[in-house]
Amino acid sequence: MGKRKKQAKVLRIFRKVHRTTGALLFIFFFFISVSGLILGWKKNSNGYILPKTQQGTTAELKEWLPIDSLHSIACNTLHNKVSPELSLEIDRIDLRKEKGSMKFIFVDSFYEVQLDGATGNVLSIGQRKSDFLENVHDGSIVDDYFGTDGYIKLVYTTVMGVSLLIFTITGFWLWYGPKRMRKASKA
Repeated sequence: MGKRKKQAKVLRIFRKVHRTTGALLFIFFFFISVSGLILGWKKNSNGYILPKTQQGTTAELKEWLPIDSLHSIACNTLHNKVSPELSLEIDRIDLRKEKGSMKFIFVDSFYEVQLDGATGNVLSIGQRKSDFLENVHDGSIVDDYFGTDGYIKLVYTTVMGVSLLIFTITGFWLWYGPKRMRKASKA
């Protein structure tokens, strides 16, 4: 088989792999791209996707209330201002020393309560839509639904990462291969 025929065969194989991968994983690529695009804008959404970090009164940690006191305020605020039905399970606590504030982020419905670290005053109550989008983006939402302890996310991110690598390689070759064949045929 001649060199040109071999190159054409490789191109056909790459085109088929590229097309098949795209067709099989279209819906996943769609969710990843849309959620990734929105997540890229989260801090520039005027608080719609991610509540803005509010300014407290002081960055001096020695003037702050104890964490257990701030935690109690955040839990009472969630139940009194949002819903007494929500779980008080904490996902994480985000301390913003330079802003003088602390965010208590709850597992249930992605709510956060921002408090002034020194006074305990409520600075903000908001829903973190970005946390939900991150779970869609990386497949954690399926793990949470089925309770599979991260295994679905691991498989999902591996398949999608390898697929993106395959798309990159085959896409490059589908662009470069014909150029190479034309150059070879002129020589």
